[in-house]
Amino acid sequence: MIPDLGLLSLSGALALAILLSIVPLAGIYCRRALLIRYAAPLSHGVCLLITLSISLLGYSFATDDFSVMYVAQHSNSQLPLFFKVAAVWGGHEGSMLFGLFSLSIWTALVAALRRRMDIQINSTVLAILGLIMVGFCLFILLYSNPFERVFPAPMEGRDLNPMLQDIGLIFHPPLLYLGYVGFAVNFAFAIAALLSGRMDAAVAYWSRPWALAAWICLTAGIILGSWWAYYELGWGGWWFWDPVENASLMPWLLGTALLHALIVTEQRGTFSYWSLLLSIFTFALSLLGTFIVRSGVLTSVHAFAVDPDRGIMLLLLLGVAIVGALTLFALRANTQSAVARFSLFSREALLLMANVLLSVATLIVLIGTFYPMLFTALGLGSISVGAPYFNSTFVPPVLLILMVMGISPLSRWKSMASGQIKWLVALALLAVITGCVAALMFDRFYPMVAVALVLSVWVIVSNLTFVRHLSLRRSGVLLAHCGVAVTAIGITLSSYYSTETGVKMGPGGQSTLSGYQFHYDETKLLIGPNYTAEQAVIRVTREGKEVALLMPERRHYTVRTMLMSEPGISWNLLADLYVVMGEKVDKQNYALRFHHKPFIRWVWGGGLLMVLGGGCSLWSKRGRKKDNAVICHQNEVAS
Repeated sequence: MIPDLGLLSLSGALALAILLSIVPLAGIYCRRALLIRYAAPLSHGVCLLITLSISLLGYSFATDDFSVMYVAQHSNSQLPLFFKVAAVWGGHEGSMLFGLFSLSIWTALVAALRRRMDIQINSTVLAILGLIMVGFCLFILLYSNPFERVFPAPMEGRDLNPMLQDIGLIFHPPLLYLGYVGFAVNFAFAIAALLSGRMDAAVAYWSRPWALAAWICLTAGIILGSWWAYYELGWGGWWFWDPVENASLMPWLLGTALLHALIVTEQRGTFSYWSLLLSIFTFALSLLGTFIVRSGVLTSVHAFAVDPDRGIMLLLLLGVAIVGALTLFALRANTQSAVARFSLFSREALLLMANVLLSVATLIVLIGTFYPMLFTALGLGSISVGAPYFNSTFVPPVLLILMVMGISPLSRWKSMASGQIKWLVALALLAVITGCVAALMFDRFYPMVAVALVLSVWVIVSNLTFVRHLSLRRSGVLLAHCGVAVTAIGITLSSYYSTETGVKMGPGGQSTLSGYQFHYDETKLLIGPNYTAEQAVIRVTREGKEVALLMPERRHYTVRTMLMSEPGISWNLLADLYVVMGEKVDKQNYALRFHHKPFIRWVWGGGLLMVLGGGCSLWSKRGRKKDNAVICHQNEVAS
């Protein structure tokens, strides 16, 4: 009866979500305060029932209830318990339920943290979130039911995909889902602002922490997913420009633009159109990512499903949400007033430029992701768009963004002081000298490396000027911007200076790469909980001294009869040594591939700095009291 209770809880959540989407709006329309106040308890009720539903699904996994088709397809009695729990979101049906669970958490938080917020705006936001949950509940119940039963129940499950049997599965997808659906809160704020006829400093103030929280989750999810792909897939890279990877990058780019637009709306009372449109399109791209992963229209190693019916329904949900929002924007956006004047060299102008560049970068990724599908749909044949396209078109706007990021900390609202220009020139010269010297220290000089290093150093040194006036909020900005620069350095140096070689080697063999000697000592046989493995023991020496011990594995999963390679990695802040164990070519020798990856850890280190910076900024918002001057800022600016 446990799965049936889970399905019943989900159905009850649908009923409450329908009430949540209707009752508060009816109260606003009829001016009935009692009905408006039902928004918060209904939000908590929906969250409670969805939490119960997903908990019961997790219990079915933990107890090996193979009468549930989803459990039978994604679990096995030999699977370790923590992977059984993580398998809840390891397939299509469970991931959709977890996404709904994440949305219910955000909704309950909006209801719980509603103090000092206009009750009409808050209730409208909750009603819009309730309507979104209605759509997802209906989709899950009609097209993606994780509680569907199978009779007779199989004696054993198919096991979780070996690629997902990693600690990354426990944290990476949940963080992505929290980031994706978190932007639904900003979408709801945008709709509430349009319905109420206002997008002023107060609404931006209420909306920005939710955008920041969603951005933090999405950043952490992307960084963790990149690291997971690096050490689990065995190809030695961290980003493949895969459609599903792009699906997470696009809302991240627009979410970053949204954060900066909301800052200007809150502080200066302008950019309200940007804030509204970016809220709508960031959520749209989050839904589009869901469509990409689960529709099967694009091929990816990360995709969950290839059911066209599900894809059509997801596309319908996306269309309804976006067409409805844009129609409302077209009808109501002209009611917004407001304009704050600023000069060409001001913080407003720089943030506007950054938002334009981020939007252009998003459009580049969107075109590269969907152009092959449109090309095929029009009957023009098949075409693939890969790294060459993205590297040649995406890099230029990113370099310009780094340039703007270096100027922004030295700018002021309305205009830039003449004294700041002197600082600007001095720091620019320092960045040019430092970046060029760093580029010349490597074996081979690349002009693009020098440009990227100069701009990255430029961002770091200009942001360090914040140290003179440090606060928690400014510390967050400093860490986030420096994190972008550190990631840019890691991407540049690992891309241009990585080396690799493929060899056939067995015990007693030796190979050399980038001044390192790799000695194959022995092969071990291992028995895991649900797999057997062959493990190579490889010593790494440099100038006669042992520097690392690498132990790559080749695993054979017995239930799914799949072979997986587990790389051996030794790392420090300057470089990674990475070896992949391939097929056995004869009685003793294996196909091995050795990699030397300089500065690749900086890619993820920069991401962690971004997350930490976002956390500091979010914490600085906590407890800040909204005074009347800021709430009425829009009117003051207009006057």
